[in-house]
Amino acid sequence: MDDIATPSPILSLSHIDLYLGTGPARVHVLKDVSVAVRPGEAVGLVGASGSGKSTLLMVMAGLERADAGTVEVAGTRLTGLDEDALARFRGRHVGIVFQSFHLIPTMTALENVAVPLELAGRADAFARAARELEAVGLGARGSHYPAQLSGGEQQRVALARALAPEPQILLADEPTGNLDEATGRQIMDLIFAAQRARGMTLVIVTHDADLAARCGRVVRLRSGVVVPETAEVT
Repeated sequence: MDDIATPSPILSLSHIDLYLGTGPARVHVLKDVSVAVRPGEAVGLVGASGSGKSTLLMVMAGLERADAGTVEVAGTRLTGLDEDALARFRGRHVGIVFQSFHLIPTMTALENVAVPLELAGRADAFARAARELEAVGLGARGSHYPAQLSGGEQQRVALARALAPEPQILLADEPTGNLDEATGRQIMDLIFAAQRARGMTLVIVTHDADLAARCGRVVRLRSGVVVPETAEVT
């Protein structure tokens, strides 16, 4: 019987060390962390506050630079890329959803979703943005500004913005942290549905055990170290 080849990781972090702060306040946040994520996986990053999980997600996105180790995303080694190159790379391959939405307050929902598409030079930026808003149930709210939207609606806009460039990888940092339980569940339903429909790789930072249990695999951090007993979740 022929061997079935295991796909190469789409996210690969090897022996990552990262420090934050200077002098006496310098803290060793990530300690020899190695993580590999396969294409199409859904992975939960869990751990107590201060364990380094959000920082690890930022390293995956190229938003934090490791002091040691290598980061390879979608076949590209991020080490050595300057900030402009990293921004272009993220625009093509990585979508990010934050806890605090990070919408531009002076832009409408439609304009917020169109931003990454316009930066990428997409001629159909607004048509695609409108389709993504429709997909998250906000087709009728495109002309509204963030202040006119509820928290759940703002997170839907943020999700639509992250998905609009059709990224291979979606990174989510506590995406339900600022939402009530019912609204948070709706957001996560949208995220997992999008991941399945588009075949994306998904990495979620969360404190929520129920949310982590929806992922195919859990990576647990404790004091900046990956706990060896990585749990498979069914």
